[in-house]
Amino acid sequence: MNEKRKKWFGLLLMCLLLCTLCVPVSAASKLSRLQVKGTKLVNSSGKTVQLRGVSTHGLSWYPEYVNQSAFTYIKKNWKVNAVRLAMYTAEYNGYCTGDAANQRKLEKYIDNGVKYATNAGLYVIIDWHILSDGNPQQHQKEALKFFKKMAKKYKNNTNVIYEICNEPNGGTSWNTIKKYAEKIIKGIRTYDKKAVILVGTPNWSQDVDQAALSPVAKKYRKNVMYTLHFYAATHKQWLRDKAQTALNKGLPLFVSEFSICDASGNGGLDKNEAKKWLTFLDKNKISYMAWSLSNKAESSALIKSNCSKTSKWTSGNLTAAGKWITSWYKKKK
Repeated sequence: MNEKRKKWFGLLLMCLLLCTLCVPVSAASKLSRLQVKGTKLVNSSGKTVQLRGVSTHGLSWYPEYVNQSAFTYIKKNWKVNAVRLAMYTAEYNGYCTGDAANQRKLEKYIDNGVKYATNAGLYVIIDWHILSDGNPQQHQKEALKFFKKMAKKYKNNTNVIYEICNEPNGGTSWNTIKKYAEKIIKGIRTYDKKAVILVGTPNWSQDVDQAALSPVAKKYRKNVMYTLHFYAATHKQWLRDKAQTALNKGLPLFVSEFSICDASGNGGLDKNEAKKWLTFLDKNKISYMAWSLSNKAESSALIKSNCSKTSKWTSGNLTAAGKWITSWYKKKK
């Protein structure tokens, strides 16, 4: 190689090196892929992991809170390590009730939410938020197609968790939910063999003791957890007793939604009962996600209804629930 070629070759190598150094490392690559061991979440080293975070409100109604600044802010200032993207399925502009354009819009919100969470170094839950459609089998076909699409897209993300039915209700039995769950889990595992999957339980995700009697079939059980929801002013020791019964039977629990008001999402706060709940969850290393990152005029919203800011909130911008919950989070590691 003559001197001129050596010179150009050296410059080329230097440029390639500089370009490599300039490429940002994905925040998701810094997050350990989680798995379920016994009743707990653990990282790739086998160390117990507890997620503490917040849930958005419905993506169709409060999409403005899904932004990079907000997710980065709550990670740094509220000390959360996870965010939940709540996508309603049957309500106004729900995924299964709106038109094709609305579906594409909601999928874009999910895409953006996963990207922003990844950049912020947060775990992210994609939530199929059934509510008025209390039986998840009502939109099973749509759910299967949706989760296959998500699993194919995010199979290499170490920070994505799938929640396949928010709050089954209306008398829907555990056996019905279980059949639905096994179909959706099978669909997800077609593409994503490792991600954690959250399964709702009967009676607005309260009857975890029923799920503990007969979990999903063994072939679908790997990295599956079961959701428990509570609102502290309504759900008290009797529901913690159900949770303890489920834990005693080896059922892995995940609180994907809670607040410190009553079950309507509004009304007075019960901080004393909330403290009992979160102390119980911390003792058992159960993850929990607060409802909701929005300024809806209800007591469970974390942001005051007269606050238009979508990030960088001061204490004065937070509701009483927002102040209490974020203060609790900040005290934790």
